Amino acid sequence: MPYWQDYHSSTAPLQRVLNSAARLVCGLRPRDYVTEALINLHWLPVTGRIEFKLCVLVYKSLNGIAPSYIDDMIQPVSTLQRQVTLRSATINDLFVPRARLRFGERAFSIAAPFLWNSLPAETRNVATLETFKKKLKTFMFYKHLGD
Repeated sequence: MPYWQDYHSSTAPLQRVLNSAARLVCGLRPRDYVTEALINLHWLPVTGRIEFKLCVLVYKSLNGIAPSYIDDMIQPVSTLQRQVTLRSATINDLFVPRARLRFGERAFSIAAPFLWNSLPAETRNVATLETFKKKLKTFMFYKHLGD
């Protein structure tokens, strides 16, 4: 689990609602396991959905279709003067700022570049937003629900 993903206490109630909805849609009993239902419905867990939304915002920012306040929080490593020669600059990674407190690691400006850098290149380097969303959802699905 990434260092910034310590928000289980705030996502647990949302995950319970999602699990209840999956049980209702699939006709499961209240005590039945819901993972198989989530897989059949192709629904991401709440933490996966959060990561999905963050990555979509980064993609939009890098392609000029995000609001300017989002653009200001995303910096490619290749644009930083002292880090142009780094390997991360040549593979189009984003700069991940350091947080002084553990709580700060959950900020968009830190969590979003961290997630973006963890995506495979074939997911990051697609031409359209729709293609990116499809590839990203598939990646997130296997990351969180495995198979």
